Amino acid sequence: MLYDAYEMQRSLLAGASTLANIGAGWLQNPANPFAYSSMGPIVASALDVFAHASAPRGKPEFGFETTIVEGKTVPVAEEIVLRKPFGQLKRFRREGVEGGPKLLIVAPMSGHYATLLRGTVQRMLPGHDVYITDWRDAKLVPLDAGRFDLDDYIDYLIAFLEHIGPGAHMLAVCQPSVPCYAAACVMSRDKNPARPRTLTMMGGPIDTREAPTAVNTLATQRPYSWFQSNVIATVPYHYPGSGRNVYPGFLQLAGFMAMNLGDHLTSHWEMFKHLVDGDGESADATKAFYEEYRSVCDMTSEFYLQTVDVVFQRHLLPKGQMMHRGRKVDPNAITDIGLLAIEGERDDISGIGQTKAALKIAGKLPSEHKKYHLAKGVGHYGIFNGSKWRDRIAPVVEDWIASHDAPPRSKAKH
Repeated sequence: MLYDAYEMQRSLLAGASTLANIGAGWLQNPANPFAYSSMGPIVASALDVFAHASAPRGKPEFGFETTIVEGKTVPVAEEIVLRKPFGQLKRFRREGVEGGPKLLIVAPMSGHYATLLRGTVQRMLPGHDVYITDWRDAKLVPLDAGRFDLDDYIDYLIAFLEHIGPGAHMLAVCQPSVPCYAAACVMSRDKNPARPRTLTMMGGPIDTREAPTAVNTLATQRPYSWFQSNVIATVPYHYPGSGRNVYPGFLQLAGFMAMNLGDHLTSHWEMFKHLVDGDGESADATKAFYEEYRSVCDMTSEFYLQTVDVVFQRHLLPKGQMMHRGRKVDPNAITDIGLLAIEGERDDISGIGQTKAALKIAGKLPSEHKKYHLAKGVGHYGIFNGSKWRDRIAPVVEDWIASHDAPPRSKAKH
């Protein structure tokens, strides 16, 4: 019922958005005398803001065509190098450029598409052979593809790293810090030659008992059964994944919007003022952000519920009690992977100390393979996007990767 009600509302808003967009265009038409009145630009701007806010959205494109390598502009081609039911491994091939550290960027499976990390990819692309996890919208995966839970997520990461080959580095943004860390533990225990040389975790919930945020409190103040009963919905019949139980992306978006409702209202008010003043460039910047932010996808119910249970309620990884396929995920198995933990001073999603905990629980890892960086004045989104990411945080990641980009490890049986 929840999903059906949302779909009905979405259909109604889509029609209203189209009408509002037509109205805004009519009011801005130079042939319309009302466009020159004092009220014309105001009404047109209001309709424009409404049309943008209520428009339906699909999966965005990365849209990279070129990058600059050593001062030269080179073409970029997107390639899907490995396909799996719930996600694919995408590579951004720099045509004519060979070498550079291989970097797997692991995008969050938290309601948004991998394109949320467009700025992350763009910044790392000139100096690295970049791959990214491109997770699928669960409502588009047929039931006969089976389940996808936290164990499967870890399996996917291992398969992706094995496909890339020995010598790769891994960068986890927010939510995937836990499965990435678990994959590093599993691969280290098995002496897998494809285990990453470095693992960088940015704003990740390794131990949410440290400086709990509103997100952490929401996950702990209600029992597991509440989440099962109240936030899981069934995909409607007109999608390929009809009948699959999911945590809908629109619920995740509603939660994020509600956390900072005042900021979002202010952003839309500023966008309205820019449009009235004819400052289309500033308005377009706000539109571009929300175009990405409002593009959401669903997660399988088993992955979402297991994450709530393992990561946010029972804290199994930092307690040394997390399991994968019946075997213990042991942080002490990590002995030669360079761990970099990055946190934002103003992060309201993952509090200070939650990501740093990854360094503490790796008890057998030498100190020279551990590094911590606190980004001053940076919020959660700013850790991986924007000028502070480009100018202050990315250089730390690049230096860490470069310092550990040694010749490939010798092959070991696993």
